[in-house]
Amino acid sequence: MTTYMRDKPSMLGPRASKFLLLSALILTHLLPTQLLAQRSKSPWQTLTGSAPLIIARGGFSGLLPDSSVDAYSIVSQTSVSAAVLWCDVQLTKDGVGICFPDVKMMNASSIQDAYPKRKNSYLLNGVPAQDWFTIDFTLKDLGTVFLIRGILSRSDAFDNNQYAISTVQDIAMELKPKSFWLNVQHDAFYAQHNLSISKFLLSVPKTVTINYLSSPEVNFLRNIRFGKNGPKFVFRFLEKDDVEVSTNQTYGSLMGNLTFIKTFASGVLVPKSYIWPLEDQYLQPHTSFVQDAHKAGLEVYASGFANDFDMAYNYSFDPLAEYLSFMDNGDFSVDGFLSDFPLTASSAVDCFSHLGSNASTQVDFLVISKNGASGDFPGCTDLAYSKAIKDGADIIDCSVQMSLDGVPFCLNSVDLGESTSIVQSPFRNRSATVPEIGGTLAGLYSFSLTWSEIQTLKPAITNPYSRNFNLFRNPKERSSGKLVSLSDFLNLAKNSSSLAGVLISVENAAYLREKQGLDVVKAVLDTLTKAGYSNATTTSKKVMIQSTNSSVLVDFKKQSRYETVYQVEETIRDILDSAIQDIKKFADAVVVRKQSIFPVSDSFTTGQTNLVERLQKFQLPVYVELFQNEFVSQPWDFLSDATVEINSHVTGAGINGTITEFPLTAARYKRNKCLTRKDLPPYMSPVQPAGLLSIMSPSSLPPAEAPNPVFTDADVTEPPLPPVIAKAPTSSPGPLSTGEKAPNGQTRVALPLLLSAFAVVLTSLLLV
Repeated sequence: MTTYMRDKPSMLGPRASKFLLLSALILTHLLPTQLLAQRSKSPWQTLTGSAPLIIARGGFSGLLPDSSVDAYSIVSQTSVSAAVLWCDVQLTKDGVGICFPDVKMMNASSIQDAYPKRKNSYLLNGVPAQDWFTIDFTLKDLGTVFLIRGILSRSDAFDNNQYAISTVQDIAMELKPKSFWLNVQHDAFYAQHNLSISKFLLSVPKTVTINYLSSPEVNFLRNIRFGKNGPKFVFRFLEKDDVEVSTNQTYGSLMGNLTFIKTFASGVLVPKSYIWPLEDQYLQPHTSFVQDAHKAGLEVYASGFANDFDMAYNYSFDPLAEYLSFMDNGDFSVDGFLSDFPLTASSAVDCFSHLGSNASTQVDFLVISKNGASGDFPGCTDLAYSKAIKDGADIIDCSVQMSLDGVPFCLNSVDLGESTSIVQSPFRNRSATVPEIGGTLAGLYSFSLTWSEIQTLKPAITNPYSRNFNLFRNPKERSSGKLVSLSDFLNLAKNSSSLAGVLISVENAAYLREKQGLDVVKAVLDTLTKAGYSNATTTSKKVMIQSTNSSVLVDFKKQSRYETVYQVEETIRDILDSAIQDIKKFADAVVVRKQSIFPVSDSFTTGQTNLVERLQKFQLPVYVELFQNEFVSQPWDFLSDATVEINSHVTGAGINGTITEFPLTAARYKRNKCLTRKDLPPYMSPVQPAGLLSIMSPSSLPPAEAPNPVFTDADVTEPPLPPVIAKAPTSSPGPLSTGEKAPNGQTRVALPLLLSAFAVVLTSLLLV
C-alpha cells in the first residue's frame, strides 16, 4: 500500500505543522502538472468546452469546519489542480473581511460560548433574525472565537481543534490559491450599518488576486467597478421564491431574463434544483436552464453538492452519480460545481466522466451482489437481480431458505418478517420461537409456510438507516418485484451474458435436517443439476457456495466440484496459520467483514490489519462485506463517499471482491480511467488508516477499545452435519415447538435475530 505524501513547509508560519499533517492525511501523490492534458478528449458541453470547475465551498468543508485554514489547505492536495477556493465574505464591526459561511455566527462557531450575552436582533432582508452577527464584533473580538462544524450530520471530532477565523487576506497570502472565489451577500444590510462590501473589496491589496466574485444582489454587481484585471462576475440565484432586494423580483422571475443578467455578469450560480427539479425527492425531467444560459453567453455553476445530504433517490445515495448527471447526460454540462467535498467532485470530472457503457475494466476484482441490487429494490426479488445484472455485477447471490414443502428460494433471512409483508397477512399467527436460530425472540420462519403461500407475500425493501438517520431507500419501489425460487434465480443468471457466475449462501443446515426434515444441501445440489450448472457444456457460469458453517462446505465438497467460500462472521484482527490451513481443506475463498480489515472506533478507522495479506499468502481470495452507499455506513475517513471506501479496500488493502447492496457503484469503479495512469491522482489514492485521529485534539479522540479477537482453528472445526430426521406430519401448519434444544456439538449457527415479533410488526408498518 502506498503512503501519503508529506509536502515541504510552505508559507503558513505557525500553521505549517498542521498543514503538513493534513497533507499527509488524504494524499499519496502530488497532482501531476500534465493532468489536464490527460483528461478525456471527449467534448465537454460546457460553454467554453473545458472541463467543469471544482469550487471548494469553504475549503474541504464536508470534512473540516467551513472556512478553516486546514479545510482550505487540503483542497490543493486532494482535488484537481484547477480547484477554486470559495470564501463567503463577511464584514466585522471594524470593516475587516473574513471568510465565514454566514453573517450569523452561532451555527458554525463558538461565538455563543465566547460571548454568551451578545446575542442581537436585526432585520435581515426584511426578516427579523436573532443571532450573533459579525457586524457586532471587531476582528480582535473574534480572536477568541473558533470555527466548528455547521451541519449536525457531520462529525464534531474537529470542533475542539480551535480553528481560528481567517481574514480574506490571510487565506490569499498564506495559501496562495491558484484561483480564489469571493462570495458576498447582504450588501444592503451592511450598508445600513455603515459598512461597505465594495469599499472592502476595492481596498484589498494587489497581492490578493480575486478570480471570481459572486453575489445574489443585482445592484451590487452592477455598481462595483474593478480595474482592467478584475474578477469574473457571477450572479448567484437563491431559491426561486426568494426576493432579490434591489429589483424586488423573485429569483424565479429573474431566471427568465438571462440576457439582462448577461449585461453585468459572465456567469450564474444556481441551486441544483434549477437544473434537475425534484418531486418527493425524485428527479423530474431536467430543465433547459443550462442550454438557455449558454445561449445567452453565461456560464452555469451549480451549487448544493455534498455527499451527506439532499440527494435524490435516483442516485442511490451515490454522490458520483449525482455529479455525472449534471455533466455527462448527453444534453448539457454545467460549467462548475460548488461542493463541500471537492475530492468527490474531482474524481467525478476527471476519472468517471465520458466512460460510456463499453469502457474497459481497469482493475480486477469481483463485484458480488448482496441479495441483488437490494439498495434499490427489495432484496432477492426479480427486480433486484435484474438491476444487479444491468448495473454490472460479476456475481449475483441467493441466500437460500427452505419452504415447508421443501422448495429452496432466495431471501436474505430465514425470518420472513424481516423482508416481506407477512405480518400483514393471514400467516402472521405462525410465529414461533426457535432457540437454534433466533434465540428467545419470536420469528415468522420460511419453513412454516409452503412455497405457494410464500409467493403470495409482498417483498419489502430494507432500510438499515431509517430509524437512527431517517434515510430511506427508493420508497416508490419499497414493495416491488416478486420473490424467486432458486430454480428461477439460476435460470435468470444462466441467461445473462455478462455474469461470471452465482453465489449461493446456505445457513441453518443442521437445524433444518434435525428439526424440520429438510435437506438444504441436497435441495441446492439437485436444483443446480436440473438448471444445468453441473454440466460445463450447458453453462460456463461459476458456482460459489458460501456458508459460515464449515460442516456445510465440507458436505458440498464431498458431493460436488463447486467453489466453496467460508464466511467469517465475527470481526477479527488476525487469524492463525493453523486456522487458515483448516479452512483450505474445505474452502476456496474467504469472506470477512470490513472492520476486520479497517478496525473502527466511533466511526473513525484506527488502523489496518494484515488479514488480507495473510489469507492471500495461502492462495485464498478475500471477499469483503458489506458495502453500502449511505454515508453513515462508512467511517469518516472515507469522506462520505462509497467510491473512496471501495478504492481504499481494493487499491489500498488489495481485496479480491466486494459484496455490495449497490453493485453499480463498485462496477463503475472498476472502469474509472484514473486507474490506468502511472501516477495516481490524489483523489484516487487510498486513505491513510487512522489518519484522521492524528489531527484531532486529544479530548476528541475515540475511546480505546479492546482489540478484536484472533480467529483460531477451534473457531473453524465443527462436527459433521446430522442426518435428515423426517418431521412428523401435521394436519395444518401451526406454531413451531419452542422447547427444542440445539443439535449436539453444533457450535456455529446464524446470528441472533434482532427483532422481536412486536418490532417486526412495527418495522413492517413503517415500510407501508
